[in-house]
Amino acid sequence: MSFIKKFVESETISRRNFLLASAYGVSGAAAMRMFGPSPLMAAIYSDPTIAWSYRNRTNPYWNEIVSGGEAFVESLGKSKDFLTHLINEGSSEKSLADVKALLAKTNGELALAIDTNDAPNARPVVEACVDAGAYVSTLWNKTNDLHPWDFGDNYVSHMSWSDEGPAEQTARIVLEAMGGKGGVVHLGGIASNNPAIERLNGLKNALKDYPDVELLDAQPADWDTQKANQVMSAFLTRYGDEITGVHCANDTIAYGVLEALRAEGIEDMPVTAYDGNPQAVQLVADRKLLATVFTNPHWGGGITAALAYYAATGFFKPSEEPNEHREFNGPTIFVTPEDALEFKANYLDSVPTYDWQDFWGPSNGPIVYK
Repeated sequence: MSFIKKFVESETISRRNFLLASAYGVSGAAAMRMFGPSPLMAAIYSDPTIAWSYRNRTNPYWNEIVSGGEAFVESLGKSKDFLTHLINEGSSEKSLADVKALLAKTNGELALAIDTNDAPNARPVVEACVDAGAYVSTLWNKTNDLHPWDFGDNYVSHMSWSDEGPAEQTARIVLEAMGGKGGVVHLGGIASNNPAIERLNGLKNALKDYPDVELLDAQPADWDTQKANQVMSAFLTRYGDEITGVHCANDTIAYGVLEALRAEGIEDMPVTAYDGNPQAVQLVADRKLLATVFTNPHWGGGITAALAYYAATGFFKPSEEPNEHREFNGPTIFVTPEDALEFKANYLDSVPTYDWQDFWGPSNGPIVYK
């Protein structure tokens, strides 16, 4: 597990470098055009700027997302450098400011793929894009009352994942490994993130069938390895031997947890993760993790950019698509020790080639709101 220690040590340095790389030559958020095209009279662009706005590339999951975006750009016969990177480092304020600045720089001729960092930030991002005549597709985070079909063609699509069910299954794996008794802790993502909420709910749903297991604590680790390491260390100090299982909201959190456990000489704690990053899949194969859940970030990153681009160029008209094509779930695949190496060979060692015009092929049905 030496890579985990190196991951923890290098993350701060790498993050600083990516912050510097996020600059794209625009100083501040320039004034928006006073009158943008109506959503019902959307402009068509022959060669719009293509951009991905995301947290940072030091996270293996987001690296795969952006790699998918680059693969899509290359499918157009362009260099992957044609993709503009807006790196927000987990700041919703920076996310919105960067988008507004790029809208001004491109005069709205933009196809934007974006995770808005938290759900409330999605509306101002979408409204800024629509007002400027740009095309935007969102991933993961938005509020339940924000829908692409309310904005004509310019808000192209939203993709998320139905995390509650898979997270419940990973929780059951942990709870069974605990023998159905003892104490479990949960380390989550950013508290306002949709996936963080759903993955904690999945654990709580599973716990209803395990009356002899106590949820000792659940704390946000902000999808961050270093933060997870600190939170898990604090859990171990506070609860000690009461902890008999750990439910992690994503793989990079699990890396921090495993390093905290290793520091205390604990090697056999049941731990599950989520995302299906290559390092996590290997840890599953080595039985250091009990399971992870693959969400195919490469496809998700590529198809989100493709939807925005092909709408912007007039290849298809979003408003003519059914609602389930505008709000849909991405795919999920469970990875366990029994199938980890086969999965790794099929999906990670050689990335499948995707048809970026098959917008909904691997998707997993419409988003259903409770």
